[in-house]
Amino acid sequence: MTIPRALAPVQSTASATGERTNIQLTIDRGRMDRGSSTSVAKALAVLSSFTPHAHTMNVTEIARRTNLPKSTAHRLLAVLVEWGMVTRLGTTYSPGARLGELASLATNPGAQELQRIATPYLLDLYEKTHETVNLCVLAEGDALYIDKIHGHNGVDSPVCVGGRLPATNTAGGKALLAFSGDDVLSRVGRNLRPATSSSISTSGQLASELAAIRHSGIAYDRQETKPGMTCVAVPICTWSGELIGAISVSGPVRRFPPAKAVPVVRAAAAGIAQRTQQASWQHHLSG
Repeated sequence: MTIPRALAPVQSTASATGERTNIQLTIDRGRMDRGSSTSVAKALAVLSSFTPHAHTMNVTEIARRTNLPKSTAHRLLAVLVEWGMVTRLGTTYSPGARLGELASLATNPGAQELQRIATPYLLDLYEKTHETVNLCVLAEGDALYIDKIHGHNGVDSPVCVGGRLPATNTAGGKALLAFSGDDVLSRVGRNLRPATSSSISTSGQLASELAAIRHSGIAYDRQETKPGMTCVAVPICTWSGELIGAISVSGPVRRFPPAKAVPVVRAAAAGIAQRTQQASWQHHLSG
């Protein structure tokens, strides 16, 4: 099984201002510059500015996120509205129905298969902890969340299915980074995006943290994604050492001691890895 790659040419950062943490999107300026001569690139930048945490915006915010002149953003939005890619309501814009139709045609076999295999284990893990359970993969230095289960008392988390957070701020992301290649670690270490005062902010801190995770096989988020929230994660690896993803449990600091969840999170990760290996063998034999 291959780890799903990034779904969009964007990077996200988390901000800890106020009680609620919102994801702030930054368009890849280098990519924009390389294709800035085309309206297509600019239109794609506009579409990519929408995120699960910013799905309704006015033209000023869209222009700011895309580094486009407001007049250009307004013109592009008018075209996208006409084609059904964007919906306009008053002075605000949101992704249009046509985008949903196109998304239904797109497939990401690796993520879909991992989600299918992992679902029973995620449900079991939730029943044992009654805290929020997450499944993520690594996507260009971000933790990309492909499934989430939470109950009535779930923590108010910035994590959402299909959303991203900087991997160095999250337990799941750090679990993935600890078992990734040197090229990935080098790139991430040069682009640290701390979200709170507790987040990793230097390459030295990152190296030390990842070394500890490799030794223990356990990663923690100590209020690094959002103040008041903690998390524990375990990487999902096959018997051959292939990194598949990471599974995590998060909750509020006031009631959730993450270390106590380690045994059940380990068991869930091992179960997913075993089922993945079996599915791979079955596919190989049937092919």
